Amino acid sequence: MSDDIILDFQNVTKTFPGVTALSDVSFQVRRGEIHGMCGENGAGKSTLMKILSGVYPHGTYEGKVIYNGQELKLETSAIHQAAEEGIAIVYQELTLVPAMTVGENIFLGREPTERGAIMWDKLYAETQSILSKYHLDVRPHDVIQNLGVGKMQMTELAKALSEDAKVLILDEPTSALAEAEIDQLVEILHTLKELGVTCIYISHKMEEFFRITDTVTVLRDGKVVTTQPTKDLTSEKLVSYMVGREMKERFPKGNRHPGKVIFEVKDLHADKADREILKGVSFDLREGEILGIAGLMGSGRTELVMTIFGEFAKITQGALVLGGREIKIANSHSAMENGISLVPEDRKRHGLVLMQSVLKNISLPNLDRFAGFLRIDQNAEVVESLRIAKELAIKTPSLHVPVETLSGGNQQKVVIAKWLLSGPKILIMDDPTRGVDVGAKYEIYKLMNELAEQGIAIIMISSELEEVLGMSDRVMVMCQGYSNGTLNIAEATQEKIMALATGIA
Repeated sequence: MSDDIILDFQNVTKTFPGVTALSDVSFQVRRGEIHGMCGENGAGKSTLMKILSGVYPHGTYEGKVIYNGQELKLETSAIHQAAEEGIAIVYQELTLVPAMTVGENIFLGREPTERGAIMWDKLYAETQSILSKYHLDVRPHDVIQNLGVGKMQMTELAKALSEDAKVLILDEPTSALAEAEIDQLVEILHTLKELGVTCIYISHKMEEFFRITDTVTVLRDGKVVTTQPTKDLTSEKLVSYMVGREMKERFPKGNRHPGKVIFEVKDLHADKADREILKGVSFDLREGEILGIAGLMGSGRTELVMTIFGEFAKITQGALVLGGREIKIANSHSAMENGISLVPEDRKRHGLVLMQSVLKNISLPNLDRFAGFLRIDQNAEVVESLRIAKELAIKTPSLHVPVETLSGGNQQKVVIAKWLLSGPKILIMDDPTRGVDVGAKYEIYKLMNELAEQGIAIIMISSELEEVLGMSDRVMVMCQGYSNGTLNIAEATQEKIMALATGIA
C-alpha cells in the first residue's frame, strides 16, 4: 500500500438482526486529506465510522480496515484503543455528561492527577488553552446542561482535538451550528490539514462538500457507489449518486393559502435562573402558514419555542393568544391540550426514549387516544403507529426494535411521527431536517406542505437560510433575545435576514 494511503477499507460487511448495514465496502483515504462521506440516512456512514473508532470491535464485522499499513484490530477497550492509535470521532449525537463542566467532559477519564488527586487548576488551564487555540466560543467552567446544542458541539470538537488525533472523524459537525461557527470550523479543518491530520467528514449539506473536502465517497444501501475527487463532481451528480435518481428541485412547491391569524405572541419576556432569556418577542401565525424563524446561534430561537411549549423559561411579561383568547401554558401537557406540538432541536435529549421501541416512542404522547377501560387498545396503537410510520417512510425492520438502533434521520422521523399523531393545530419544528439526508429532507418538506395545505400552522426554526427561504411564507428574525422584524417571503433575502439577525437593520 502506498505511503500516502492512511486508511484502506477492504470488503467491510456489517450486519444487524434483519439488516445489512454495510455490504462489501472498499475504498481508500489519503493521508492529510479531508475525505467527505455522504449518503442517505441508513446508507451505512455512521456504522462504518463506528467500526473505525472502535464502537464495533474487530470480530463483529467481516473484511479488513488497514491503518498505516497494518490491519486495525480494535478489541477489548476498543474505543480507548482507537484513541491511543490517534483516531478520534465527533459524533452526530452528543456524548457529553450533562451535569459536568466543559473541562470535566474534555478530560473525562484522563484527568491530570498528582498523588491520586485531580489537579483542577491544570485541567481548566489546559481546557482554556485548547479552546483558545481553536477559537471555540465556550468557557471551561460552563455546565453542559446549561449550554445550547451548538456550544455542546463545540465542546465535543474540543474533546476530540485534545487527544492529538491523526485521524479525526466528524459526523454531522455543523448540524447545530450557525454560519459564523461553520466558518470557524472550516478554518480549524484547514489548520488541521496543514498539520497533516486526516479528516473524514460526514454531512448532509451538499455545499459543505464542495467548500471543505478533497475527495468524496458516496454510500447507498450499505454499498460504495463511487469515490471521486470533489472537483470532478457537481451538486446534481452527487445527489443522483446518493438517491439513485435525479432530483429536479430542492424545495417542493406547495399550494399553500394562509388564512386568518390563529396564534399571536405579544411582547413576550421570559426569565430562566434569574436571567432574562427573551426580551420582547412579537409575531403572529396564520392557519395553513409556514412561518420561518431565523437568527444566529444564541439569538433565542430555541428558547422561544421551548418557552411557548411550557418547558423552558418563566414568562414574566406579554401574552400568548390562541384563537382570539389569551392562554396560559404551564407545561407541555397544557400546550398539547391547546393543540400545540413541538419537534425539538435535540431529539436525543428531548425527543426520544432511546431504549424504548419505535412503537412506544410514537404512541407515548398519544396514549389518551388509545386508552380504554383500565387498558390500552394495543391493536389501535399498532395500527395508527404503523400508518404514520409508513407515511413518513421510516426505515425500520419492525416497530418493536429500540429506536436507538435507527439512523439519526429515521430517529428524527419518529419524533415527527409522534407529534403528527397528536393532531396538532400548531406544529413547531425546531431544525426539523438536522442530521437528515437530502432525500429524507425532501420528504419532510413535502409533508410540511401537505400539513399546511390541510390548515395546520407551522413554525419552523432552521439554521440553514436556504431552507428558511425555500420553505417559509414569512420569516421572523430573532436577535439577542428579541424579535427584530418579520419579512414576507417575496422580499426576504439572505442579506436582509442577516442584517436583522446581527442587529444592523
